[in-house]
Amino acid sequence: MTTLALGSVAAFGLALLSAVAGFGGGVLLLPVFTALFGLRVAVPMLTLTQVSSNGFRVWLNRRELRWRLIGWFAAGAVPFAVAGGLLLAHAPLGALQRLLGAFLIGVVVWRRWNPHPRKPADPSFAAVGAASGLGSALLGSVGPLTGPFFLAYGLTRAAYIGTEAAGALTMHLSKIAAYGAGDLLTGKVLLYGAALTPATLAGVWVGKRVVGRISDRVFVLLVEIGLVAAGILFLAGL
Repeated sequence: MTTLALGSVAAFGLALLSAVAGFGGGVLLLPVFTALFGLRVAVPMLTLTQVSSNGFRVWLNRRELRWRLIGWFAAGAVPFAVAGGLLLAHAPLGALQRLLGAFLIGVVVWRRWNPHPRKPADPSFAAVGAASGLGSALLGSVGPLTGPFFLAYGLTRAAYIGTEAAGALTMHLSKIAAYGAGDLLTGKVLLYGAALTPATLAGVWVGKRVVGRISDRVFVLLVEIGLVAAGILFLAGL
């Protein structure tokens, strides 16, 4: 019960962060889940919480969705998410942790190096989806990698948060199917995922209510600090 209570607090806080900043909750939640449950359980369990979180964000921002971008993103994300999900059952956990640590720090460096990229063409989101699907299936979450592309396209506020969440939702549903085929959706994973869903939905709801009152710049900065901290912990093997 203590483990679930800690997981619920983390799920609430980081779902709130995702609802406001549009990304960051998944990658920050993964180290918490890994410490509480172990990486092999944490990745599919995180996916279950992300389905509920992203699904609710899509519903709350449904009037601002950009369906064309969602379609292109899904075209790349779905097959690569399935492939990555099937690979996870046999992936070396130690190497994955170090790769995730380097990835998290690299995301922050990339965002700082290229804060104003060119507006991407619609079909390019298939490649974004493919990289996101494969990386997310193996590493749990790569939301910060996709966020800059949606922002560069010109999406803001509800359009950005809802469209990014809709693309991520297609990816996470595909991952669940792959995890099931790879025997990773154990009873323990399903039970914990269901138990953490209420806290996740509550965090998204609160985040939606405060999104217009909090500076996006401050939240992005907080997310980046959290990414670097999580990356260092993974590289250190903690």
